[in-house]
Amino acid sequence: MTLCKNTLIKLVCVCAVIVFCHAPCLAEQATVVDAAKRTVTIPQRVDKILITCYGGVTNQIVVLGGEDRIVGQPAMDRFPQLLKMRPKLKAIPSAGQFDNINIEKIISLNPDMVFAGIISKKGNKKIEEIGLPLVTMYIGKARIGVMKDEFLHTGLILGNEDKAKALVAYWDEKLDLIRQRVKTIPQDKRLRVYYTSNDILQTEGDAWWTQDLLNLAGAVNVAADLGQARETTLEKLVQWNPDVIVAQRLKGKDRVKDILADTKLVDIKAVKDKRVYEFPIGAFWWNRPSPEAPLGFLWLTKTLYPELMADIDMRRETGYFFKTFFGYDLSDAEYEAFIRGYKAN
Repeated sequence: MTLCKNTLIKLVCVCAVIVFCHAPCLAEQATVVDAAKRTVTIPQRVDKILITCYGGVTNQIVVLGGEDRIVGQPAMDRFPQLLKMRPKLKAIPSAGQFDNINIEKIISLNPDMVFAGIISKKGNKKIEEIGLPLVTMYIGKARIGVMKDEFLHTGLILGNEDKAKALVAYWDEKLDLIRQRVKTIPQDKRLRVYYTSNDILQTEGDAWWTQDLLNLAGAVNVAADLGQARETTLEKLVQWNPDVIVAQRLKGKDRVKDILADTKLVDIKAVKDKRVYEFPIGAFWWNRPSPEAPLGFLWLTKTLYPELMADIDMRRETGYFFKTFFGYDLSDAEYEAFIRGYKAN
């Protein structure tokens, strides 16, 4: 009886030691809730990252110090400034993007974790079916609040939470500054703005990033009622008659010149008043969600309401961001390339 009792005590002690030793390991298995509201367990080591969505996520990982871990991503040739600052990105292979992915290539890259866009449900399902940890990112469906959460999640995944918190603090500072300036504008005096992406009739309803972009800058999105839709008609655009048109920059095109010369648009107020502008491109599009989006917010607010933002020096603001978050000293020529659209040397 005594022998059995002693044996039982020893067994309990051994089990306790095993549980105790394994507890820290279990605690290290952190999780994040991604854009699809999935709880994703972060692998113990994330040394190799695959990206299947475009641009902004690469920008985010670079800012948070993870560029050396990227083993696959879509080509980033639309963003020469990013490639100039991080030339290693040029040689990284692509395994496709969104729903158009190459599973064999993905398997050969053997990533520890995949960063994918929320809209690519078919592609994401294929990746999950081969057993790879996948975190979905908001991309164009992001809003300001969730972008800040996403930075913190990415910082946790990369083990760089301090940098992520610094980025969020920067966002809070700049966005609060803008809110304080535009809150004095009466609702009936706010400029009515039309945003156009790849084509004059491609825009975004209030379910997309553009809604936050225009709202924050003290403007009214004339296409807000489109909701999830991202296209309109010429008739609706003419009927909206926006005060201002802002366009995404496209490689090899002069959007301002093309819009002002379009005879179908001559009766629109923005065209008559020549209030048509093209968003800058830095390391990424300033009109899309990415770490440097506050520069786009500042630029747009200053462009729409220059008298409210007269003390804001965009050259200084841009230089500060690139030095702080990319560790890069931006030249005057590079800044001018962002604003004017000339290719950076």
